[in-house]
Amino acid sequence: MRIVCLSDTHNRHRAISVPDGDVLIHAGDFTNTGSVEEISAAMSWMAELPHRHRIVIGGNHDWIFEREPEVAAKLIPPHVHYLCDSGCVVEGLRIWGSPVQPRFLDWAFNRDRGAAIERHWAIIPENTDVLITHGPPYGRLDLTWSGHCGCESLLRRLTEVRPKLHVFGHIHGAYGVDVLGPTLLVNAATCNEAYRPVHPPIVINMEGGSCSQVR
Repeated sequence: MRIVCLSDTHNRHRAISVPDGDVLIHAGDFTNTGSVEEISAAMSWMAELPHRHRIVIGGNHDWIFEREPEVAAKLIPPHVHYLCDSGCVVEGLRIWGSPVQPRFLDWAFNRDRGAAIERHWAIIPENTDVLITHGPPYGRLDLTWSGHCGCESLLRRLTEVRPKLHVFGHIHGAYGVDVLGPTLLVNAATCNEAYRPVHPPIVINMEGGSCSQVR
């Protein structure tokens, strides 16, 4: 199975060349302000993509998904799976998605470190094959000018669940791929720190119990 991963497109989706594949995953931050107009434009683009399965979560810029979830739900095209502390099964793959990240300024889906955010990670099913979160686990593709900013609680849960693939974004400057035990980690942030869409989507080939990046 060929999985195309991207995140943090920030209204620049029309400038991105998206490879074909079986599954497309977008790990949040479609927009800059999360307005109806911005989400509608991003979802129209998503509906045009040729992938058999398209799976999305919200990000800290995508305000409407948190403030007006009923309105946001009406903007999701048919055949697009929107996950919010929820899951779906695609061609036998058990996929779980959550938009939350440790508190950073006054953005959407902020949660305090500790018990508040741990409640979200605790409900990730043990049999998850693909985990999608907006933010990274601590110490893995999460480095900024001020140091590591990923979530310690997410890292702990990741080592318990041990999914085959974990896709996230949020930290634009840490784009890339890493490995943690049996899990392939993908920071698929499309935009760089200047909000220019310079990072191409990351394509993953999943065969059996293993994942590898397609170069």
